[in-house]
Amino acid sequence: MVETGPTAVSDFRQPMSEVDGRVDAMTTTVSELPGFAERYRVIQSRDRRFDGQFVTAVRSTRIYCRPSCPARTPKEENVTFYATSAAAHEAGYRACKRCLPEAAPGSPLWDVRGDVVARAMRLIADGVVDREGVPGLARRLGYSSRHLTRLLTAELGAGPLSLARAHRAHTARALLVGTDLSSADVAFSAGFSSVRQFTDTIGEVFGMPPRDLRARRSPDSGVEASAGEIDLALPVRGPIDTIGLFGWMRAHAIPGVEEGDDRSFARVARLPAGPAWFEVRLADDGRLRLRARLSALADLGTLIARVRRLFDLDADPLAIDEALARHAELAPAVAAIPGVRVPGAIDSGEMLLRAMIGQQISVASARTMQGRLTAELGEQTAVGPRPFTLFPSPAVIAERGLEVLRGPAARMRAIVETAAALADGSLELGAGDDGAEQRERLLSMRGIGPWTADYVRMRVLGDPDVLLPGDVAARAGAAALGLPSDPAGFTSWSQRLAPWRSYAMAHYWYAAPVTQAWRAPAESAAVVSAAPARRRGPRLRADIVLPSSPAPETESENLA
Repeated sequence: MVETGPTAVSDFRQPMSEVDGRVDAMTTTVSELPGFAERYRVIQSRDRRFDGQFVTAVRSTRIYCRPSCPARTPKEENVTFYATSAAAHEAGYRACKRCLPEAAPGSPLWDVRGDVVARAMRLIADGVVDREGVPGLARRLGYSSRHLTRLLTAELGAGPLSLARAHRAHTARALLVGTDLSSADVAFSAGFSSVRQFTDTIGEVFGMPPRDLRARRSPDSGVEASAGEIDLALPVRGPIDTIGLFGWMRAHAIPGVEEGDDRSFARVARLPAGPAWFEVRLADDGRLRLRARLSALADLGTLIARVRRLFDLDADPLAIDEALARHAELAPAVAAIPGVRVPGAIDSGEMLLRAMIGQQISVASARTMQGRLTAELGEQTAVGPRPFTLFPSPAVIAERGLEVLRGPAARMRAIVETAAALADGSLELGAGDDGAEQRERLLSMRGIGPWTADYVRMRVLGDPDVLLPGDVAARAGAAALGLPSDPAGFTSWSQRLAPWRSYAMAHYWYAAPVTQAWRAPAESAAVVSAAPARRRGPRLRADIVLPSSPAPETESENLA
């Protein structure tokens, strides 16, 4: 949020105004503010790419819709656009029963942006308001509760409580139409404190009681799940590179903690109320589905949000691909692998420790070390369909890590010190961090260099514009694509790809020779063979293992 004098600025960088005494989060009338015409053309064309990025409220019907709603396009003078459904709720609108805007993928803006509003939205989706209240959310962001509420209301048209309520309604709708859970289980799974609160909210948001919303689901919307399991479809803004996602997860899977193949990935993780097991799979109908077993149903909303971040499901792939393909050198890679995603993190502290363990060694060696650490120090759990082991907690690694970890003594001490800082709270890491502050904090710690700090920023925050010039595999992929592969040339050439350099990194990794083992051979060959030969530099071995050194990290080996 940026404020200049009395005029606030929205996520579309437009002035705010009021409608019927309430803040209109995006625009008021037909042509007073820039951007209205563009958004109106979007709803006229029913462009599905914009679903989840804003909602269209119609004054004559008091209903709000997703941009692709098949209903007749309303008159311009009756239209108000809102950045979030929560703002539409606050303005007295209810969700369209035909297009169900709550079923759209989330907005990509909250990953693209790094300001306080975007950070707040990521934390609200993670369930921080439900667990810690508005004061807890404000503390994490470094603001008072009153000022944070003022910021969110000015920018989005709704405060943190309303935004959290909208998120709970979104989760409840998914459970009502996708599972056979009882209304009580749906209420508490979605984060409501009572069945009455759940019933009232569903009635206000959707204009019907929960039983009627459930009755509207299509016959094939639900999938029969085993006892104690939840099985849901995950809304995705396509196209999506599932080969890359599942291949990446499989290549980095820690034995005993994670497992995967070319169509699924499963693991166990710690959630606020206890361990959980989940599996994301590509169903026969082409949709991604989430199957989960939880220690407490109240963690479901948090799990869904973290899985969406892990698989980068809220990205806008068409916008990203269009921007990257403007550069002739990358166009063949984008054409061969449309909808590339950048994997996120299910647990921020775990991600940091895994990155530190993997410094300057191969992926296979990192998996071996992480597997040994888990086998020795991890906690077995029966929450899944078969026994799994939880990755060791920072406190356990801090206490006993040196007994198990192998490698240069300085690096092992750095890992244990970082684990101790995570355990005692002196180092806090999460999706709500400010990117620059997080990087500065990490760089101040022993054994964490630029590669690790930036890699964690890419994975934990979902920052779309991170380049890792010290990554050997990425530079090998750049060489395979005919691009400069020396650190300086690699960095200089990639500057033109901002603000999508994280997605360019994914293309570099996928073009690297080491990745050919798990990407489709024909697909990988098409990318490399189409690279302009005139730009090819000296080839780098992507499977190289840098020599061990007692010094802190200088650059990564491969991560593809």
